[in-house]
Amino acid sequence: MQNAELPITYGRIADLPADPLIRLRAQYEAHGDLSVFQDGHRQYVFAFGPEHNKRILSDPDTFHSCFFVTRGSKRSAQRRLSSGLLSMNGAEHRLHRRRVMEPFKPQAFAGYVEPISRMIGDLLDGWTPGETRDLQDEMVRFMLRTTSSILFGFDQPDRTERIGQMTHDWVELSHEVGASAFGFDDVGYEDYDRLLALAGELEHEIADLLRMRRESQGDGHDVLSILVRLHDEDGALSEAELIGHTALLFAAAHLTTSHTLTWTLLLLAQHPEVASALCAEIDDVLGDRPGRLDDLGQLPLLDRVVKESMRVLPASAYVQRLSTRPVEFGPFSLPQGTVFVFSQFITHHMHELYEEPERFLPDRWLSINPTPYTYLPFGAGPRMCIGGPLALVIVKLTIPAILQRFRLEVVPDAAINAAVVATMLAPTGAVPMRVNNRSAPFRTNPTSGNIHELVEFSPAAVV
Repeated sequence: MQNAELPITYGRIADLPADPLIRLRAQYEAHGDLSVFQDGHRQYVFAFGPEHNKRILSDPDTFHSCFFVTRGSKRSAQRRLSSGLLSMNGAEHRLHRRRVMEPFKPQAFAGYVEPISRMIGDLLDGWTPGETRDLQDEMVRFMLRTTSSILFGFDQPDRTERIGQMTHDWVELSHEVGASAFGFDDVGYEDYDRLLALAGELEHEIADLLRMRRESQGDGHDVLSILVRLHDEDGALSEAELIGHTALLFAAAHLTTSHTLTWTLLLLAQHPEVASALCAEIDDVLGDRPGRLDDLGQLPLLDRVVKESMRVLPASAYVQRLSTRPVEFGPFSLPQGTVFVFSQFITHHMHELYEEPERFLPDRWLSINPTPYTYLPFGAGPRMCIGGPLALVIVKLTIPAILQRFRLEVVPDAAINAAVVATMLAPTGAVPMRVNNRSAPFRTNPTSGNIHELVEFSPAAVV
């Protein structure tokens, strides 16, 4: 790499997976939009902002996805589990993306509204005014059940929670061990062995799901039915691809959306003036009835709230890509095999792009119209998240349903912390919320934790 003019930071790249936001922010604050982090003889390019986002995301043939670095041996469960869309590139990725798109197309959404509403109702029927709930745990369990039902065609809460926890642990450990294999640190045999064992357990659970779907002999249009047909009838998927697509779609379908729901409800709880205005809009449009797809366009404040939540606390915080050939990047010539790191979080918090970026200000969306590479909670370009539109529908149906029945209040002095797990910005630990009657006022409470390093909350208020 010819980097005489590129600013360089020397250190251990192991700091990135350990606490990505601290490393990303420090690199950006020290060197701006383009710099190098050097760890021994290894160099990594940090590229921040819309121009660099577009350069990387609009050319997936040059900048390959490298989410799973540790694939395991050819016959290992880890290799099969990591054979899904995130590990595919080029023509292979385009072909497989088309094959699994059907359940994620807008014309499929109408069939999801009733089960989504039913799952929301089941969730809220278990809440009692005056009790305290861990909002993150509630949203994860809700999304596990919802996505299992609408995308995978089964509704078994105990099974989905077990697979969900295993999937979370597997994604996190795959990223940690993969970072080590990428040269971030010395990989330990114990961690690698633990990853292989966990992969074997998760593959067993997924194989059981596939067996159940085959035995049902249905002609469903859920993801699992489509994948099984592609493998069994068309021969279009290998066994490894069948396992890999199922694992990754199951993980992606519930993790990021549950985080978005948690962050949005937390931000509303700590911004009572916004929450009060949103409730008024919901009352005007929906009254007490469940939301429908055609209602979503009539809820402009809800749209702004969700957009702003995903800007200030994006569920995906950063991404890595690997160059497949020498590239001209800005004024610099970079060799094949360069690792690029870019960040949705850094872009969304750039002062030159967003005024007061650390503040939750939904009404900023009345006057801004950012480009796809300036605002990219679901990524951008040809590899943009296939589930993004469906995730928005779920979020926009769920939040009004909750506010029609309850008011959520953060438990006073709760410690709210966030960390990047794999590449996702997620709550760490509980997000304790007091469940109040619908007639109760919105009330902010003091909190601690590193959430205050990411977003500014409103001063204490009651509305």
